Formats: sequence, C-alpha cells, structure tokens
Amino acid sequence: MADLPKSMIAVDPAEPGGPEVLVPVERPVPRPGPAEVLIRVAAAGVNRPEIMQREGKYPPPPGTTSILGMELAGEVVALGEGADPSLLGSNVCALVAGGAYAEYAVAPAAQCLPVPEALSLIEAGAMPETLLTVWGNVFHRGHAQAGETLLVHGGTSGIGTMAILLGKLFDLKVIVTAGGADKCARALEIGAAHAIDYKAQDFVAEIEALTGGKGVEMVLDMVGGDYVARNLQCLADEGRHISIAVQRGPDATIPIWQVMRRRLHLTGSTLRAREAAYKALLTAEIAAKVWPYVAAGDLRPVIDRTFPLAQAADAHRNVESGAHVGKTILTMD
Repeated sequence: MADLPKSMIAVDPAEPGGPEVLVPVERPVPRPGPAEVLIRVAAAGVNRPEIMQREGKYPPPPGTTSILGMELAGEVVALGEGADPSLLGSNVCALVAGGAYAEYAVAPAAQCLPVPEALSLIEAGAMPETLLTVWGNVFHRGHAQAGETLLVHGGTSGIGTMAILLGKLFDLKVIVTAGGADKCARALEIGAAHAIDYKAQDFVAEIEALTGGKGVEMVLDMVGGDYVARNLQCLADEGRHISIAVQRGPDATIPIWQVMRRRLHLTGSTLRAREAAYKALLTAEIAAKVWPYVAAGDLRPVIDRTFPLAQAADAHRNVESGAHVGKTILTMD
C-alpha cells in the first residue's frame, strides 16, 4: 500500500440527522485484514438501511466502520493476507457491512464478484445488496420454484425491480404493488406480470381476482405493520411470507388460526449482521447460478439517478422522496 494515499474523502456523519449531515470528510484509507481486499471505489449504491443508519435507527454491526454504504464496485488495489492474488487489479463489486460511501473501502474477498464486460461499474455498484437480499430470501430461504407466483410490495424500489428481473430469469410470475399509475406502468415495462396501484386498489382483492381465488405462493414484504395480516390473505395454502423490512412498523397482529388451518410459513431475515460465512455462501451461489446471466448481458439493474459523492445528501433525498424507480448511485468522479 506504499503507493496509495494515506487519506480519502468519505461520508461519515458525526451525529444522526437529516440528509444535511451527509457532508464529505477526510478519513484514513483503511487497510485490508486477512482474506480482505482494498477497493478503489467507483460507485456505491444507496439503500434504505443507510437512511435508517443516518437517522440513528440502524447502527452498524459491532466492529464495522461508521462510514455509510453497504455495496460498491471498483478496482482491487491491495490485498490482505490470504486473499487471492489474482484479484489484484481486477474490477469487482461487493457487499459490505459499511464503508462504501468513500474513495476506498475494504471488502471480504469472499463477498466479491467480478465485474464482466457486459456491466458498467455504475451498474455493478447497484447489484450486490439487492441481488443478495432477493436471492437469499426468495430463492435460498423461500425455495422459489419455476411457475410459482410471487407478490412483491414496493415493486419499483431497488429490491422490487431486482425481484422482477430475477423472477423473469427463473420463470416466476411476479405481481407487484406500486404507488400510482406511472409507477405501475414502469413495473410492467421492467417485466412484472401485473402491477397493482395500492393508492387506488385493494391489493388483497386484486390478488384474489388475478389468481382466481387461489392466492400466491409467496409474498416478499418490505412494509410490515398492518400489511402482514393482509399479506396472509393473499397467500395460497402452504404459502410463504418473507419479511425483509418494516416500513409501516415492526409489530403486526395476525390470525394464528388462519396460519394453522392453511399451513402458512412465516419467515424473514436481515442480511447486514449475518456472519461472513453465510454471505460468502450466498455470494458463491449467486456466482454459480446468477452471474452467468449477468456476464451474458441478460441481467442488469434498473438505475434511477447517479450523484457524485459530495451530493450524498441529495441522493438520500431522492430515495426518501419515493419518486425513484430502481437504484440511486453515488459515483466517485
């Protein structure tokens, strides 16, 4: 690391607050530990958990940098002990527990994926968090099978658009909810089988009509709160409900008898605090089963807008506005 700078620009808010706390500051360039790599960041995705961290509602896991950012893409410029020497000088994208809103960031080598020629670094920076979240929950935990129907709330979010794209590749029928006719139209353009305007339609009634009363095999829920009981009404017998966020609140009242009588499965997960071995397992599974589609140009993320790192506050405002479709990205240009 002798030829690398000692310091870098990063977004590391000193205290919780609104987007205005996201100001560039100088921080030491981190050093990769065993089995880690140092990446010169080209692009970093913006995700809702980072907004929650900024607000003081979602602290980073113990031992994790307070610099924001959970996914990135860029060039590997230094290796920690035991990291594969072939990674040096290559372009990768990676899931990290923190540190992506910076000119340099450390990532576990086992959580890195190569950036193929079919993908730009900006597109690659939008992939890891949504891809590992959707794959880990819908396919790994939810055991999705070809021909099944999946209901996804927030269909034009980063998670929602990735769920649509993966569903197309793996023969799932993806029904989404979205707010407004324009967003529903965009979801259909991306590949959703149906899009329900939750502002104008009752999604429970719409699912009943669309499925002929059978219901869907799976719900991927980012809403929580009072949506959970309504989601259960949308499930077919033996259906799976997977919770990954609680935007309408962490508590829900559900009809236990309905769960018992219809043999429903309720599960969920958070990825950030999971052990490194699990994230490495998911990364390897994605490398084998999904990355060939990426390399062939058949899977690329939906990008809404890009912002330079110095405008991280505006990037957060873009996500908080709810007007975006797909991912918001920070660039280091």
